Amino acid sequence: MSMLTPPGLKGKQYRITGTAYPRLRRPNHRRRFILLAVTGVTVLAVLGWGTIQLVDIFGGGAKKATAAARCTRAAAGDSAPRASAPASASASASASAPRASTSAAGAPAAAAASGAAAPSALPGVPLPAAITVNVYNATNHAGLAGQTAALLKQRGFIIGKIGNAPAPLQNKIAGTALVTGGSTSTALMNVVGSEVAGAKPSTDQRKDTSVDLVLGNGFTALATPAQAAQALALATKPSPTASAHC
Repeated sequence: MSMLTPPGLKGKQYRITGTAYPRLRRPNHRRRFILLAVTGVTVLAVLGWGTIQLVDIFGGGAKKATAAARCTRAAAGDSAPRASAPASASASASASAPRASTSAAGAPAAAAASGAAAPSALPGVPLPAAITVNVYNATNHAGLAGQTAALLKQRGFIIGKIGNAPAPLQNKIAGTALVTGGSTSTALMNVVGSEVAGAKPSTDQRKDTSVDLVLGNGFTALATPAQAAQALALATKPSPTASAHC
C-alpha cells in the first residue's frame, strides 16, 4: 500500500509507505495512579492511628494507667502478710487507751472466769473496762435489759442504768439495737455496737462518756466474742485511699 504525497510536495521523498498508519498514544499511567492511591491510604491510616494515640495520652490514658498501677500495688499490699506490731508499739497503744479504776485490772480475769473471751486490744480502741453502758429495753420482752446487762458485765463492761427505754423509743426500734452516745464518744460507741450485730449508732447532747444500748424488736442475743472482735476491727479499720477508683 502506498499513499500519494499531499499536493505541493515534490517527488517521492515525502511519500509514506507501509501497511498501517502509526498511532500516537499517551503513556499508560495506571500503575502510577494505583501506587499513589495505595501510598495515600497508608499515610492517612498511620496519621489517624497516631492521632488516636495522642488523644488517648493527653485525654486521660496516662491517668488511667497510673490509677491501675496504684490499685495493683494496693492489692499486693493487702495480700502480703503483715508482721506483728513490736512490743513497744503495743505498750504505747495500751498507755494511750483510757484507763478505768482498779476494776479495769480485774475485768479480763472476771471475763475468763465466766467463760467469756476477753476482747483483744486494738491500737487506739478503748477497752470495755473503760466504758459505762446503760442498757434499756424497748421491746415487750420482760427482763431483756437485765439479762443483756449481765452478759455485758461478764465481758468487762461497766454497767450503769438498767431499765425500760423512754416512751418515745418503746417498740419504735425495728432493728437489733440503737447505740447512743455523745459527739466525742465515737470510739466508745464502736466498742459497744460491735457487741450487737446490726446495731445503729446515734449521737445526742450528753456531756459524759456513757453509752446507751437500747435493745430493739430485732434483738435476739449478743454477738459471740469472736464476732464482736471482728466487727470492731472492721469498724476501726481505715479505708484504703486507692480502693475508691479501682
